[in-house]
Amino acid sequence: MAPLATLLPHLNGIVINAVRLTDATIRITAHPRGNEGQCPKCGTASRRVHSRYRRRPADTTIGTHPVVLDLVVRRFFCDSNSCSAATFAEQIPGLTQRWARRTTVLATMIEAIGLAMAGRAGARLAAKLGIHVSRDTLLRAVRSVPERSIETTPILGIDDFALRRGHVYGTLVVDLVTSRPLDLLPDRTSDTVSTWLQEHPGAEVVCRDRAGAYADAVRTGAPDAVQVADRWNLWRNLIDAVEKTVIRHRKELPAPTPPPESAKEIGNDEPTAEVPDGRLVVRTRERHAAVHELHARGMSISGISRELNLDRRTVRRFVLAADTGELLTTSRMEGARLLSAYENYLRERFAAGCTDAARLTREITERGYRGSAQTVRRFVQPLRTAAHVRPTPRRPPSTRQVTMWLTCRPDDLADKDSARLTDICDRSPALAKLREHIRGFAEIMVERRGHDLAAWMTEVDATGSPALRSFVIGLRRDLDAVTAGLTLVHNSGPVEGHVNRIKMLKRQMYGRANLDLLRKRVIHLE
Repeated sequence: MAPLATLLPHLNGIVINAVRLTDATIRITAHPRGNEGQCPKCGTASRRVHSRYRRRPADTTIGTHPVVLDLVVRRFFCDSNSCSAATFAEQIPGLTQRWARRTTVLATMIEAIGLAMAGRAGARLAAKLGIHVSRDTLLRAVRSVPERSIETTPILGIDDFALRRGHVYGTLVVDLVTSRPLDLLPDRTSDTVSTWLQEHPGAEVVCRDRAGAYADAVRTGAPDAVQVADRWNLWRNLIDAVEKTVIRHRKELPAPTPPPESAKEIGNDEPTAEVPDGRLVVRTRERHAAVHELHARGMSISGISRELNLDRRTVRRFVLAADTGELLTTSRMEGARLLSAYENYLRERFAAGCTDAARLTREITERGYRGSAQTVRRFVQPLRTAAHVRPTPRRPPSTRQVTMWLTCRPDDLADKDSARLTDICDRSPALAKLREHIRGFAEIMVERRGHDLAAWMTEVDATGSPALRSFVIGLRRDLDAVTAGLTLVHNSGPVEGHVNRIKMLKRQMYGRANLDLLRKRVIHLE
């Protein structure tokens, strides 16, 4: 029995008679220790045995084998004349409870699985652990968890959460001293919250959002408590005002585009600055090399002409040219001189939409041009490039981007974004002033200088945008709570964290997250 007692230490209250394995289930036959029982109603100890009967509660598994305890328990007579119970069944402390079909240890384990994993996921996990329990049983175990007493706490956090987003909302109450949730209320009305505060007095500080219902509830249910508006909500409201201001001045966000370079300036570039590396160039270089090779051997111009089948004037021109650059440059300069009288006409026709070099060549040939079509093609190419390959204008930032740049911590802003924001503020005095107001409020919030808020609001009234002045009007309606939020260290961070946890629990429960079940999991899940 020593190994079994080591595996199941909670069985020390019984005497084990036998252990056997039947159909993959371990059955332990045992009986309680001791000779007396204690009445659960009056607490009187009794030794008079009325009868005996068998109980077969399920216990925690050994390995993957389920365990069933076959207990022979006694029923005692109650010897107290004033007790209403004539007989009572004995219970083994830490092992059995009245009418329970599971041991206390197994019931605690099922309860922990239900709180952590809920129905379906909990049933799958329990099956892996050798505990055969349905999802509905797990949910019933969660619902049967006894209520936890709500202790008085000096600092509370209140916020709403969605039971059905856009339709049904509840209220979450959190103890900000321990960061543990205290209660979930069925709605977010002022009467419900104020009633809860009256039933649980002692709150000295209440952190909340900007909702007017919560402000009225705290004012009614805990009139002596200091209301603290959460800084995150204040900053969120400021961001909304900033975005409205940026939208109002969105025409000032794009950078002014420089005037495009005219086609005339492009067409006046020196056409001989670059020699294209085409078939004409390759052929000219090959002929120039061949001519100079034969000329170096002492062959005459007439002989070279007969050898290469070239005109004597062409051979003479190749012999006199030191390199092919002179030949090509001379050719292009001659072509440019022939075309110079028709340049204005070509630019006018190109601007009118005629970009075909062959057609332009035919038109100026009718007007006396005696050059080649290649010269016209070289002239038209820069005009065509300027018309089709233009620098892509930089996309202006969106209003959301500019809002983020204005409300972001300057040290966290990328250098390129900071430069673009500076450029925008240089062009827009209204956005530059808005940036000054934002940084002033940020310094008050980060350094918790709530006493400087009045001066900041006065400045905004004088020079702020309409949206920012509307934001200030909202601050004045809740000035005491806002000042406390910008001065005290308290905030609703833990409350927002629990709201996110509620969202996770709701998704995990596949639509079965009714308020009673959700409340148990939120409050009792550690």
